[in-house]
Formats: sequence, structure tokens, C-alpha cells
Amino acid sequence: MLHRHNLVRSLATLLVILVILAGIYALWLRYQVEPVTRDGKVRADMVPVAADVAGLVTEVRVADNQPVRKGDVLFVIDRPRYRLALEQAEADLASRRVALAQAIREDRRNRAMPEVIAAETIEQGRARVEELRSAAGQAAAARDLARFNLGRTLVRAPVDGVISNVSLQPGVYLMAGRPALALVYNRSMRVEGYFEETKLPAIRVGDPASIYLMGVADEIRGHVQSIAGGVEDRERVGSDGQLANVNPTFTWVRLAQRIPVRIAIDRIPANVRMIPGQTATVVVHPRDDGRSVHRSLPW
Repeated sequence: MLHRHNLVRSLATLLVILVILAGIYALWLRYQVEPVTRDGKVRADMVPVAADVAGLVTEVRVADNQPVRKGDVLFVIDRPRYRLALEQAEADLASRRVALAQAIREDRRNRAMPEVIAAETIEQGRARVEELRSAAGQAAAARDLARFNLGRTLVRAPVDGVISNVSLQPGVYLMAGRPALALVYNRSMRVEGYFEETKLPAIRVGDPASIYLMGVADEIRGHVQSIAGGVEDRERVGSDGQLANVNPTFTWVRLAQRIPVRIAIDRIPANVRMIPGQTATVVVHPRDDGRSVHRSLPW
């Protein structure tokens, strides 16, 4: 009886050890072999919104974190000043066109009386017509530029997105080309998963992927869109035209380099909100198409 009891205890202990080893092996496969990373980030392209003309901001029509559509007016820059510039350009064009019309009439009259008008005067009349025609063309271009600048006083959203970090207020003087607002481009929303290089053999472009945001249990579906073409070699410095400066020391414990893998978003649950900067876990599901991957030992 005692022998049987000891045998049962030994089998139970062995079973517990096997379960622990199986769990350790499963965790090792999960986090060291399978293409899974908890080092993922939600990313999106930022579009800096800048004015194309300089002037005082007279009106701000958006608030912080407000969704906007392409073409929506974000803020307005000193329209009266640019409207006056357009009126002045139109008046200058009208004046030059009047002078051109008068010069054309005089040229026609002179050429109709060659026996009375000297040839030199006729040539001067023709040159004056061409000169005034060129000046009228320049005035028309100036008018078009003034009209274009007036239209650019209404600064519009270049893409659909969400306005972020708004601090612009009326009365601020903006220089042309200086960013005034930040716009998060919604259609560029994606997840960047930083996978260890030992897991890259199991990842291919097109593989389906599951994304889990930190604190959110719902699955976001996507697929591998691309794999980074390279990462910076921190063991080597030196620009072009210089000799390579290689670190002379070598640490025996080598950590696997992390390679960015871009995950395109296919479906987002209705109750999930993705915000650039969120942390995400990315699980890539390799396709079973008969293409096996031969792995080497981690050392």
C-alpha cells in the first residue's frame, strides 16, 4: 500500500513537472519563435498646415481635436488687405488696356497714311504697341496673382483628418510657409510592429495580422504591408568620405535587433478608437502555403 502511494505521488510530481515544462515551452514558442511582438505603435502621418500668404490671423474656425474634411476652412488671414491688392491690380490692368487700345488705334491710323507719316514714326508706333501689350500681360499676371493670394487667405484642410494641438489665436501674425496647425491624416493610420530579427523569417508581405491595443480586448484586423528596408547600425559611425569607425568591443550577450514591420489596417471594431501613439500587440499569422522556413540556432 505504501509503495502504491509513493508511486502515485511520483507520477503526480512528474505530471506537474511535465505541465510546467510544457507551459515554459509554449511561452518560449509564443514569445521567442512565433511572429508576435508587444512592441507595436499606432502611427499616422502628420500634415503641418501652413499659410501660403503672410498676414494677421483674423479668424480661427476650428477647435482642438476637431475632425475636418478636405477643403474645410481652418483659419483666415487678413482678407481686406489682399482684397485691396486685387482691386489695385485690376485697376492697373484696366489702365494698361486703355493705353494699349489707344496705341493700337494710333498705329492703325499711321499705317493707313504711309505717304504722310514718316516710316520711323510708324516703326515707333508698332514698338509702342508691343511694349504696351507686354505691360498689359504683366498686369494681367499680377491681377491673377492677387486673386490667387486672396483665395489663399482662406487656409483650408489639405486632407481629411483631425486637428491637433491648436494654439493659434486671432491677431497672430503668420509668415508664409510657417506651420500653424497640425493635422492627423486619418487615411494614413497604421501600426508599426517592431519584431525581433529572429522572427522575420516567418513574416511575409500579405500575411494577415491581429492587433490588440493596450487595455482593449477587441481584435483589430490587418495585414503585413511592408518590412523595413534597413535599420541604423549603431556599432558603426562615420559618414560618406570617412573611414568606418567600428566599435572595438563585443558583448557576448547579443540582443536581437528589432525591425519595423508596417501593418495596414483592414477592419476596426466600431467601439475601438485608434489614436497615434497608442501601444499595441501585433500577432502575424503566417500563411500555410507549403513554404517552410529553416531557422538557425539563436547563437
